[in-house]
Amino acid sequence: MTLKIPPAIVFLCTAVLMYLLATFLPVGYFDFFGRYYVAAALLALAFILGVVSLLQCFRAKTTIDPRKPQNSTKLITNGVYRITRNPMYLALLLVLLAFGIYLGNAFNTLLAAVFVMYMNRFQIVPEEIVLKKHFGKEYEQYCVRIRRWF
Repeated sequence: MTLKIPPAIVFLCTAVLMYLLATFLPVGYFDFFGRYYVAAALLALAFILGVVSLLQCFRAKTTIDPRKPQNSTKLITNGVYRITRNPMYLALLLVLLAFGIYLGNAFNTLLAAVFVMYMNRFQIVPEEIVLKKHFGKEYEQYCVRIRRWF
């Protein structure tokens, strides 16, 4: 699998673009009562999801390196992996959504959508191809049962 840009870099670039958009775009600002609480709740959910998924990988003694899915030693299908096939990427998306709400620009949702499209096309689909080869029918059945994002 040839990965062009690691997911962490895609996440950081998206966050920087969100900040620039909120700072320099004169339209799209929004505010509502409890906005910061919603952002904090999304951030907390992202933290929990990310930490739990990392702990599950460490316990299973399998890789968390998105550049080398072929190094996976075990297919994890329990815990948070019963909800989503990509809890770490979902955690990154939730952080971006929290950041977008914190910044208060409606157009940031478009950048979050671009993040999802990029991750699907250039990260998740290539990973899935490798994992199907590596784990075979077991992974295919898992993909049928569990959604990619949520």
